[in-house]
Amino acid sequence: MKYNVYHSLLLLLSIAAQAQSPFVPLNPDYYHWVDRMEIRQGRWAEGFHSSMKPYNRQGIVRLTDSVEANLRYPLSRTDFFNLRYLRDDSWEWVTDKDSANRNTITRVFPGDSQRPFLGTFYQKKADFYSVQTPDFDLHVNPVFYYSTGTESNNNNRLFVNTRGVEVRGSIAKRLGFYSFFSDNQAVFPRYIQEYGQLYGIPDGGFAPGEGFAKQYRQTGADFLSARGYITFNILKIINFQFGHDRNFIGNGYRSLFLSDNSAPYLFMKLTTTFGRFQYTNLFSELQNTSVRRTSQNDPITQKFTSIHHLSMNLGDNINLGLFEAEVFSRDRFDINYLNPIIFYRYVESFRGSADNAMIGIDFKANFRRHFLVYSQFLIDEFLISELSAGRGSWTNKFAAQAGVKYIDALGVPNLDLQAEMNLARPYTYSHKSGQTNYVHYSQPLAHPLGANFVEGLGIVRYQHRQFNGVGTFGIMMYGTDQPYRNYGGDITKNYETRVRNDGNYIGQGRQTAVTYADLRLSYMFKHNVFLEGRYLFRFQDSQYTPLAYTTQQGSVALRWNLPYRGWTF
Repeated sequence: MKYNVYHSLLLLLSIAAQAQSPFVPLNPDYYHWVDRMEIRQGRWAEGFHSSMKPYNRQGIVRLTDSVEANLRYPLSRTDFFNLRYLRDDSWEWVTDKDSANRNTITRVFPGDSQRPFLGTFYQKKADFYSVQTPDFDLHVNPVFYYSTGTESNNNNRLFVNTRGVEVRGSIAKRLGFYSFFSDNQAVFPRYIQEYGQLYGIPDGGFAPGEGFAKQYRQTGADFLSARGYITFNILKIINFQFGHDRNFIGNGYRSLFLSDNSAPYLFMKLTTTFGRFQYTNLFSELQNTSVRRTSQNDPITQKFTSIHHLSMNLGDNINLGLFEAEVFSRDRFDINYLNPIIFYRYVESFRGSADNAMIGIDFKANFRRHFLVYSQFLIDEFLISELSAGRGSWTNKFAAQAGVKYIDALGVPNLDLQAEMNLARPYTYSHKSGQTNYVHYSQPLAHPLGANFVEGLGIVRYQHRQFNGVGTFGIMMYGTDQPYRNYGGDITKNYETRVRNDGNYIGQGRQTAVTYADLRLSYMFKHNVFLEGRYLFRFQDSQYTPLAYTTQQGSVALRWNLPYRGWTF
């Protein structure tokens, strides 16, 4: 009965819906271009808060409008190229006034293609097929990705083969919708295969960031990818989104709150934006694959999360965020956690439950139109008395991130640098069972390494119009488990099986160190069509000799309407 009342309320409120656009899928290159413009204009974007991803297309166009209207700082030819690209990619939100104004700096038109194919296809640069009327907007695009390569210590040919379709649009610019589907086969490098042995489903295939996968050619995976949602504004300041996709909280290469590391999940998200504040409520259903099913026809055991995130712009250059999450197990969603404003720890105590609660704080500052500093600090469990005692108690479970972005570094246009540090104490994110740990479909919801690690990252990006080069350099130190011993890195394990209560430290267990350099060069010869070459050098040193090795990987790829995902860890 309560569910019917709740859904009826949402339906009633939706009558007042305002204009709403779909969101741009998570994409490290695309989002870097957007974030770069926010830094370059010297103040936060008005259409979205960049700590909460994905961004909606309407907000991105508003940011480009702001950049064009306030050219108090020089932009390079590549910056103007990116402006045109972003506006062409979301042309339906570029106003008629903008398209008619031939005196704008970028001479932007709403995405028109100079050479439509057969007079019907590619009438717009960004869309294979599109329809726009006052009451209906539709964009259909094929999805294709083929990568082939070799690995120095692997006799198998590495490849990824993806074919699919992407559809987005809106109805009367009030109800936005998005759908993505692809069929995939892949053979991954050795380190991803080893990662799959740790986090994959027993007797099944494994694909990083995906759900169900079948084994393919002994070392590969055959899997389907499907995402989709609807979105509309309940009130002018409250956006509603419901679907099956990923979310990301943070400003770094990694997130210690919520990342896109795991498979997509069913979620409902309410985003309230008022003045300098954005408050997000994210409710989701996750899958616990650690419970063995008696039959293939049995559904995978479910669990749930409720997440709050409050983002506050303290002026034009400083942002502070507050985060809390609760992972719980019921036979159905506990509606006590639907309360959008109450603290979850109170609900947990009120219910007499032993759910998994986490809190965190994030900070970022934008200054001198060149720099962004950012950080995250998450507490899973934390006892001041134990920390001050210095005994290495297992109860001091926390994770921390610090990073900086430097755009147009050393006065070189479009040379962007980023440095980032991440760490997580042993047993952080883990709990008493798979029903309450911070894991979805056998993969961590935050950092891919789980816990018991420290990591340093450096990223160099250089773009010259259609050419884009990215170098990602990392060093990681983490501890892996010996047989039947839990040192706190594998967060799928019950923390009550820990090896000790005191004397815990990052890297305990079989200490492992990984150093890698990942270099990628891409050329966009048509809107969202990329030719790419990639080289990866990875050295892994471990106290367990069979896991110590050096590998080199080279590959070439054709990518069409699909974000790049490198999986470097």
